[in-house]
Amino acid sequence: MDDDFRGPREAMLMSNDLSPTMRDYLAEVYRLSDQHGAGGFVSTSALADLLDVSAPAVNRMVTKLKEMRLLDHEPYQGIRLTKQGEREALKYLRRHRIAEAFLVNVMGFKWHEVHGEADQMARGLNERLAKRMSAMAGNPTHCPHGEPIPDAEGNLPELDDVPLLAAAQKADLELTRVQTREPDRLDYLGALGLVPGAHLQVLNIAPFNGPIQLKLNKEYRIIGHNLAETIRVRVLEDEA
Repeated sequence: MDDDFRGPREAMLMSNDLSPTMRDYLAEVYRLSDQHGAGGFVSTSALADLLDVSAPAVNRMVTKLKEMRLLDHEPYQGIRLTKQGEREALKYLRRHRIAEAFLVNVMGFKWHEVHGEADQMARGLNERLAKRMSAMAGNPTHCPHGEPIPDAEGNLPELDDVPLLAAAQKADLELTRVQTREPDRLDYLGALGLVPGAHLQVLNIAPFNGPIQLKLNKEYRIIGHNLAETIRVRVLEDEA
């Protein structure tokens, strides 16, 4: 891609030119592509719904980000981040996830209360403040929802988790991430004990997007298909 040939100085200048709103868009494209796959492509309508803005507003911003070579567009597939766009998205998500960890670990917020507050904080954070907040929060490697925190250059470790609905039934699993920002859903999942680090098994998945029966330690839980779609897990079978 063209952005592969961009030098460090040019990349730094571009990064400095990005507005907070541009960073928000890049981060949301990353979140959508991470959650739904499809080769990294996401639809502009899904992006508009997530950001709660009009389709014309999304199209205008997408055009700007394409001109900056931070987004690619393929007819009938949608938009996806370029390598430079992904780096910029992850730099912003680093600050956002550090802010979430700070709010929970230092200020005592609950995990379902922090997304909006972290959005506001991340817009004003520079790397120096982010590092200080991270140290105060205990240098976390993940946000309260289990998402890994990128390094200052926007690098992320390889992830070995899968969607809960793709996991083999009765396999021993560890919940790694919860990919929703909705406070009511997070509050409900927390009340069920479905939080990062929990060990569980999928006992049964009803057909036609029906409910999912889980075993959580020695207890049983039933959750809806839509809620299950927000959960990612890793297999523990090979660990002894």
